Amino acid sequence: MVKRIAWVTDSTAILDEELVQHPDLYQVPMSIILDGVEYTDGVDLSAKQLYEKLKTLNEPPKTSQPSVGAFKELYEKLMKEYDEVIAVLLSKKLSGTIDSSEQASKLLTKPIATIDSKILTYPQTVLIKKGMELSRNGANVQEIKEQLEEIRNTNETYVLVGSLEQLHRSGRMSSAKFFLGSVLNVKPIISIIDGALEVKDKARSEKKAKEKIFGYFRTSYQKHRFNEAYLLYGLHVETANQWKKELEVEFEEVTFSSYPLGAVIGVHAGENTIGISWYNDKR
Repeated sequence: MVKRIAWVTDSTAILDEELVQHPDLYQVPMSIILDGVEYTDGVDLSAKQLYEKLKTLNEPPKTSQPSVGAFKELYEKLMKEYDEVIAVLLSKKLSGTIDSSEQASKLLTKPIATIDSKILTYPQTVLIKKGMELSRNGANVQEIKEQLEEIRNTNETYVLVGSLEQLHRSGRMSSAKFFLGSVLNVKPIISIIDGALEVKDKARSEKKAKEKIFGYFRTSYQKHRFNEAYLLYGLHVETANQWKKELEVEFEEVTFSSYPLGAVIGVHAGENTIGISWYNDKR
């Protein structure tokens, strides 16, 4: 007998057309606090509205993970309707969302299979889609968890941050680094290593930063021959599509697609943020 699996993620996962109406996928929203007003991510604050509000804030913006109670309420409901629940969530090193999920799980009679995606936005969604495919092919929950964690560990993500000021105001960049970056007009290239943000490299212009990121992509492709990659952008899809167009000329065997970073990530990175992500595992 095939077990019914409910899939759970947080609102930083950007859902495509295939998943947005999926009957077995549930999202737990995060919160964004702007000048003391709390907004529910994906419900009452669009990306465009967010970036407009960020320009006039009196206080640094904040984001808040879903509560233990929110997860517990959802999990109790799902355990009555499904045989298993798998939660694929935002990197533990970037948010306390997984902690909330795991604390809620301890209050239940049956454990929840929680997977640290070690990533965010659409690459997080990719793991959910791969998990669903594994389930359709007969894998059990433990096998799905193990394989998704193997795939997860092959991810590479490189991001050109759109706003050093925004990164600084949101507490993700020290004052010293912000000052030096602003004075020298340095463009930091951020990589996600083992689920954490790290400065991979620096460039003196956006053009040079893009060339470096394309170089990282080229090196990995020559080694792993993966077949898809994801352009990630803050507000301006046209920039992502321009990168996509340039990459498609050189990498004809790779399918490129563009996705927004979402409001929660936008709080920290800014509207001009642009990056690329892929998995070196072709499963």
